[in-house]
Amino acid sequence: MPDSYCHIVVVISGSGSNLQALIDASDASNFKISRVVSNNPDVFGLERAARNNIPTSVVNYRDYDSREEFDLALQKAIDESQPELVVLAGFMRILGPQFVKAYAGRILNIHPSLLPKYPGINTHQRALDAKDKKHGVSIHFVTEELDGGPVIAQVRVSVLKEDTADALAERVLEKEHLLYPKVVSWFAAGRLGLAGNQAFLDGEPLPPSGIQVHP
Repeated sequence: MPDSYCHIVVVISGSGSNLQALIDASDASNFKISRVVSNNPDVFGLERAARNNIPTSVVNYRDYDSREEFDLALQKAIDESQPELVVLAGFMRILGPQFVKAYAGRILNIHPSLLPKYPGINTHQRALDAKDKKHGVSIHFVTEELDGGPVIAQVRVSVLKEDTADALAERVLEKEHLLYPKVVSWFAAGRLGLAGNQAFLDGEPLPPSGIQVHP
């Protein structure tokens, strides 16, 4: 694998649809997936990796007595591949401060809301309950605050009168699949960085809501 590629590890908990988007994009991009790590042994995301000859590791959180022990095991699995970037893609565990510090400035997460709105879960229903006219997806650097790291980029979708949470989630997911490979490629090209609690693209500070992308 040429040294010009940015080596990434993708961390998952589920079916891995964003993982698949990254796999598909990596064929013609500047990053390569060196490993997929899951905290759940029985998910389709591991099958997606295997079909594409990507090494996998399972760090089952049920095997550990504390979050700290789990985090250490997860870090060990990631570090086997010495990645330049860690990409959380549907990873459903809260990571402790020591883990986050170990990858400061080189760990990304995708979240199905227009952060800072709706950190946590059930974002689509919360957007409907609030009668929001716009909803969407955010990609951000991971910090110790849950879904609170500096936002890099967002894509907005219109909320329709007839929307259910599932219908809205499906349209947001389509945008997730377009946005995540794009942001990872920015990092791989050396365009994206973090200093303190400020995200930068091409040396310019990003606004609190990141770049609004229109894929």
